[in-house]
Amino acid sequence: MTLDAPRDCADAERFARAIAAIDAANAADPATILVDGEPRPKELTHAALLCEWVARLTPSPGEALLLAARAHHIRRWTVPRASYPPGREHYLRWRRDLRRFHAGEAARILRAEGYDDPLVDRVGQIVRKDALFTDPEVQALEDGLNLVFLQTQFDEFRERLGDDERLVAIVRRTWRKMSARGREAALGLELSERAQAVIARAVEAGRE
Repeated sequence: MTLDAPRDCADAERFARAIAAIDAANAADPATILVDGEPRPKELTHAALLCEWVARLTPSPGEALLLAARAHHIRRWTVPRASYPPGREHYLRWRRDLRRFHAGEAARILRAEGYDDPLVDRVGQIVRKDALFTDPEVQALEDGLNLVFLQTQFDEFRERLGDDERLVAIVRRTWRKMSARGREAALGLELSERAQAVIARAVEAGRE
């Protein structure tokens, strides 16, 4: 899952090493998803898909954005939801803590590869999704994350939830966080008929 260095990259070899180190960390994910019939580590696969989406949504993605996309959920499985108490308040705290954890893991790898503080700090800002809605790179990451979810996890999540009304509400909240370009890409995804119906209901409800 190689990734070409962006145009603003000062050291292509360093970029390649950082991507390889992030991929090596995510390759240890015990959870898998099927890719062309073969099981692949989930976070490794999602990170590669996110980079593809970021490249499609952003005319010329910069080095910090691509590194952030690759590391956005690095070693996520080591901080499971079950390690926090039940309830929405604790769920939100888990999500906040995860963003800081991922930013810290990314910083550790990037500093080991010789990146300076401004670049490391910028990657952290994007991973933590600071200034969502006002920072174009953070918005591109958010759009890409939602597109990867719809592409690879939506049907499984729908079956697990078992309640289309709740799912419509969740998709509505997701839709509000996406840019116009991200929404257009989402409507163009090849999804199951039921998934398309849920998204259509969520979009229509959001117009009311």
